[in-house]
Amino acid sequence: MLTRRVKENAIRTLFLSTAAFSILILFLIVLFIFREALPIFKVVRVTDFLFGTEWYPTSDPPAFGILPLIIGSLVVTFFSALLAIPLGVLSAIYISEIAHPWVKEILKPIVELLAGLPSVVLGFFGMVVLAPWMQDFFNLPTGLNIMNASVMLAVMSIPTISSISEDALYSVPREFKEASYALGATRYETIVNVTVPAALPGISTAVILGIARAIGETMVVLMVAGGAAAIPEGIFDPVRPMPASIAAEMGEAPFHSDHYYALFAIGAVLLLLTLAFNFIADYVSIRFREAGSATL
Repeated sequence: MLTRRVKENAIRTLFLSTAAFSILILFLIVLFIFREALPIFKVVRVTDFLFGTEWYPTSDPPAFGILPLIIGSLVVTFFSALLAIPLGVLSAIYISEIAHPWVKEILKPIVELLAGLPSVVLGFFGMVVLAPWMQDFFNLPTGLNIMNASVMLAVMSIPTISSISEDALYSVPREFKEASYALGATRYETIVNVTVPAALPGISTAVILGIARAIGETMVVLMVAGGAAAIPEGIFDPVRPMPASIAAEMGEAPFHSDHYYALFAIGAVLLLLTLAFNFIADYVSIRFREAGSATL
């Protein structure tokens, strides 16, 4: 008995130490980002930094307004979500509830394989295939724009949303479906009124993870978003999201220069935006869970 208790305490201590170490590392990373970001606000006010419309960090005098970068990130993420969420959830419903078993055996590995595609491969495809086609078809000055980046980010997000949503649908107890069938509901009525509401917490988690991947993606938006640090006027305008700016300019910014601090400040803003998005997503997930429980 004593040996068993010692083993349990050792395992509990190991898990606690691992969790504490992970939290400590995360805290140190956040602390480092904000420590490197704060000096820029001795040069430019917070309001001018967040709402300034000009980003020319190497001009004389430099301009550190990141509003175009913030808008670029939000717009690209918004349009990618419009594409990825319905396609990802509907494909999960089809694979889980409608597809023939042999079709499911083919589609599920393909979706999981797409989730492992490197982002640079998707960026290269968007740059050399989708961009020229879009430029010719829509008669645009450039095919590197918001829509191109949104499509590529949606392609990245759909496998994540579909795979996790399918697992959530699959985990719905069979008794719920059998009770629906016993009451005379058809397969599609059961899917809409029973299966999907019961799986909403898992589906919302899938959507959160998919969009989180899109908002923090760097390589795709660096390659296909156009790189223009300007406020867009349409969906075919080039933009420069925040991750792309950090990746493109950090290697050229002199160490501990104003430009260097400004890029870390962009990272801090991106971190806060992601944190706010996660809080909102958690709230929505809880509401979905409550709504699903009430429906059932």
